[in-house]
Amino acid sequence: MKHRIGFNALSRNSAHRKALKRNMVTSLFRYERIETTKAKALEVRKMAEKMITRAKVDSVANRRQIAKDINDEAIAVKLFTEIAPLFVERKGGYTRILKTGNRLGDAAEMVILELVEKTAKSDKKAEKKAEKTEKKSEKTEKKSEKTEKKASKPAKKAEKSDSEEK
Repeated sequence: MKHRIGFNALSRNSAHRKALKRNMVTSLFRYERIETTKAKALEVRKMAEKMITRAKVDSVANRRQIAKDINDEAIAVKLFTEIAPLFVERKGGYTRILKTGNRLGDAAEMVILELVEKTAKSDKKAEKKAEKTEKKSEKTEKKSEKTEKKASKPAKKAEKSDSEEK
């Protein structure tokens, strides 16, 4: 029987497992989505959701509890200032797991673990992409104007030569 087995050991000793979870949670909060195996994602999800729940109330005690597991101060600040405020109205379910298929090497089931809500940073990326496309369209318009001018110059020269012949 499998009584009182509350977590997956992931075939690692406790120190390695703890380091793995800490690193993956930090990466999840940094990039807001990570690709990993299903077993790891299920374990990391537990830790991440508890951290987000704790970060919804910004207090010194909660910051210290989070700092025990997240060593990067910038990510801890991001968790409290950007990520947690997105989920204030939500009672749970801050992450989602999307299946992506099996890994080629060992056929492990791969998934994408991501936050349900996106921060404004991803919106900035979308704005930058929009700006780039606008710049590209402006450049193509300028190029088309130049080609039109070049095309119209020989026509003008032809008109001048026709008027000179008369």
